Amino acid sequence: MSDPAPERASTCYRHPDRQSFVLCQRCGRTICGECQTPAPVGVICPECMREQRASAPRTKPAVLTRARAAAGRGAPVVTYSIIGITLAVYLLQLIPGLAITDRLLYAGVYSLPFNFEPWRMITSMLVHSTNLIFHVALNMYTLWIFGQLLENVLGRWRFLSLYLISGLGGSVAVLWLSDPRTGVVGASGAIFGLMGAFLVIQRRLGGNATQLLILVGINLVIGFVPGFRIAWQAHLGGLVVGALVGLIYVETRKRDQRTLQVVLLAALVLVLLILSLRYFFFPVF
Repeated sequence: MSDPAPERASTCYRHPDRQSFVLCQRCGRTICGECQTPAPVGVICPECMREQRASAPRTKPAVLTRARAAAGRGAPVVTYSIIGITLAVYLLQLIPGLAITDRLLYAGVYSLPFNFEPWRMITSMLVHSTNLIFHVALNMYTLWIFGQLLENVLGRWRFLSLYLISGLGGSVAVLWLSDPRTGVVGASGAIFGLMGAFLVIQRRLGGNATQLLILVGINLVIGFVPGFRIAWQAHLGGLVVGALVGLIYVETRKRDQRTLQVVLLAALVLVLLILSLRYFFFPVF
């Protein structure tokens, strides 16, 4: 009586009715053509392939990998991210029927107690005039210039805080100084906040800020020119609040003053939030 072992060894372990003389390079089991997976050397069986995939390091999307690499090189990733998000929102604004502009713009009426939508004070920074591409182009160009400078000096989280707090300051100024029925869009308040902070930081550290003062002055004056329909209130509010944030950063830049810095920023935000409740304390007039 012959030993059946040689016959069993020459058949696929997953398909006993199929003869094969090919062995898995990892476990040594016989596998047929259907069960063979090419490997750097030879072939492997399905079970060994699953084990290999389970133990292999997880790969991440190329976008995340490139973003982390850029962050490691010190690139202004927050600035680039804000620009990318803003431009993406602008493209969505151009699609009829989505009403993105109406959903994200800010006006004083959205701070009324019976119509309270406070998030618009921030989301209005993402939308721009669709009738004038120069609006979003100029804002993003200015952000690209000052963002690279300030993000490198302040660090990513401080820069992001400066941008958002300045934008909030611009909206609060719109609430107090403009007609509550007039809607405003644009990142101008935050952009002016960057310029205000940069002006303070440069002056306090002994730099020459003459050219920047002229630039800020020209932009402020343009906001008052009849027919331009520019929300000078947002410019002024963003500039003042941005300068205050810049002053806080400069005066608390030492390592042992980080707690004080956070407390002062939180206090400033709290004041802005209280001011944003204007119509809860004062009637519309």
